[in-house]
Parts: sequence; C-alpha cells; structure tokens
Amino acid sequence: MEYFLTEEQKTIKSLARKIAEERILPVRAELDEKEEFPWAIMKDLADADMFRVFVPKEYEGLGYGCLELCLVVEELSRICSGVAVSYAASALGSFILIDYGSEEQKRKYLPDIASGKKLTAFALSEPTAGSDAAAIKTTAEKVEGGYVLNGTKQFITNGGEAEIYTVIALTDKTRGARGASAFIVEKDTPGFSFGKKEKKMGIRASATRELIFRNCLVPEENLIGKLGMGFLMTMRLLDRSRPGIGAQALGIAQGALEAAVDYAQQRIQFGHPLISQPVVQDMLAEMAIQVEAARALVYAAARTVDSGARNFTEASAMAKVFASDTAMKVTTDAVQICGGAGYMKDYPVEKMMRDAKITQIYEGANQVLRNAIAVELRKRKARTE
Repeated sequence: MEYFLTEEQKTIKSLARKIAEERILPVRAELDEKEEFPWAIMKDLADADMFRVFVPKEYEGLGYGCLELCLVVEELSRICSGVAVSYAASALGSFILIDYGSEEQKRKYLPDIASGKKLTAFALSEPTAGSDAAAIKTTAEKVEGGYVLNGTKQFITNGGEAEIYTVIALTDKTRGARGASAFIVEKDTPGFSFGKKEKKMGIRASATRELIFRNCLVPEENLIGKLGMGFLMTMRLLDRSRPGIGAQALGIAQGALEAAVDYAQQRIQFGHPLISQPVVQDMLAEMAIQVEAARALVYAAARTVDSGARNFTEASAMAKVFASDTAMKVTTDAVQICGGAGYMKDYPVEKMMRDAKITQIYEGANQVLRNAIAVELRKRKARTE
C-alpha cells in the first residue's frame, strides 16, 4: 500500500533496513543466545545518525517526529526487536527531557544523546507498580542542594547500559500520583547501583535490570519541570511512545510473514510447494491483511502525534494494542506454517514468537489500554451530549 512517505522518510526507512540486514541479521541468533547487549550495532546506528532522528535540531538532532522514529523501529524489529528496543528505549528515556527539560538541561545532555555517545533509559516501573503506575514508592526527599532518592525500579530497559536515566519518584507522598516528580540521574551518581540483569523469554539482546537508589543525592538542577508534574509527564510520554511499540510489533509481524512465505514456497509437501495448499494460502493472506492493517494504524497514530493534537491517547493505545495482538497472532501462525522446523532455533520465527509477547505487556498491558480506549469513548460521548 502507498503511505505517501516523503523522500526523507523513505531514505530513513531504507537506511534502517540496510543496517538491519547487513549488520543485525548475521549476529541476531548469537545476540539472542548469549543475551548480549548490541553495543557494536548501537555504534553503527549512531554513525548513521539514527539517534539524531528524535532529537530537536537545536541540540544537534535532525528534528524528526514520531513517524520517522517508528519507521526506524519497524525496520530494525523486522530483523531483531531486541536490538530495536535497545535503540528505542533511548528515545523513551529522552522524551521527558526534550518536552519538559530546561534549556540548560537540554544543552547539557541532548547533544550526547543525539550523537549516540550516551544511551538513556526511562525508570517508572517498580516491584509493586507496573500497570498501576500511580502506585510507585521510590521517594525523592528535598535536602540542601538537591534531592535524596531511595527505592527500587524494576524491569528497566537499557538498565546498566545507559548513562542517563529519567527517574520518576515521589517528592510528596501525601499527594499520591500528584506528588511524583521527574529527575535526571547519571550512571555514576553515588548511591545509584544496579540489581540483577533479568533473563527474559524474548528481546534477549536488550538489557533489563533493576535500578537501586540508596541515599542517592541528585542535584537540584536535575529536577525536570515542576514538582508534582512527574505523573502527568509520564502519561503524556507513554501516549507519545506507544506508536513506537506498535512499530516494534509491526516489524516483528512483517519479518514473520516474510519468513513464512519463504518457507512455504520452498517446502515441498505431497509433491507440491506448501504454498499451493489452500489452507496455507488462507493463513498467509490473513497474516498479510493483519500486518497491513497494523501498519496503517501505527502510521496514522504516529502522524496524529506529530500533528500537535492535544489528545492522542486513544489513537496511540489503539495502534499499540492492535499491532501487538497482530504480532502475536502472525508469529504463532508463522510457526504453525513452518511446522516442526518453525519450532527450532535454526528458523527465525521461533525467536519472533518469543519477542512478540512482550509487546502486549510493556508500556501498558493491552487489557489496561482497552480500558483507556473505553474511557476515551465515554468522554467523547459526554462531549456530544
């Protein structure tokens, strides 16, 4: 289908695909098996100016938007979503700084992020606060010269690898979610350490760790925006980033579809290629329909974000939910089409199926996001009455 991408967008998409096929494809099985963080590929992406895509021009970025970022994530995820999320997590960790940071903060941190010299991470989730983001317990107590952080963050993508962390902590426990604030914490800050590196079902090339804060003193100038605005910043951030998870899921589904078609064309059953079987044709056609529908929704949601619309909660949630459900269904069907071979690590669809599952879970579990969509529907109904 024609999505009317600009020449610049086509160039970004093409370059991301080239890096994925030439640099990621030869090592994706090894990265997955060894659970090895893809530093060499991060450098390739930096050399190709991919980290500049999401940083404003004033801070040495290219100043592109959500759609361009989605194009990169989609192409990387088509080959390996573990690598893709390592890249995308640096954008996630930068967005609150980009949107709400002071001029001094932006000039201090964003050029190194744009160059790929330093990766970032976003720290919200805790052992008792996953989908219920308002239940965080990490605190930031005001002291002379700054804030002292205490608490633990869990399941943080790029944890231990990133140099810059955007951390959400309570500055006023009596106000609940309205008492949360956002802070920049640098990796070598005293009192800041890392827990175990998680062993995951999928996206194994990415690093997922605990962040531990024990009397960690953060300078006052590292507060992002105003006190008590952390939760609202986070909700806006997740609305902005969810099309990126949709793009990750879309890339996984596209890769699985291509692998299934290739296998079905080459595999001979009962004297004919597997793809000549009507039941297989029906499965592949349905997979292709779902992938294309997911692409249309993800691109449309990204364009809505880039339009400057005041509210894109519903569009972002729909794109993430539909694309991630599609990725799970398409990868499962790809394994089925490939049969016993598809269940083996020698074929990529086994990995793609494992990778797809997380897209239904993080940045808002799909069940929670369906509730959010319903809330938006009720609001719209109320406005028309």
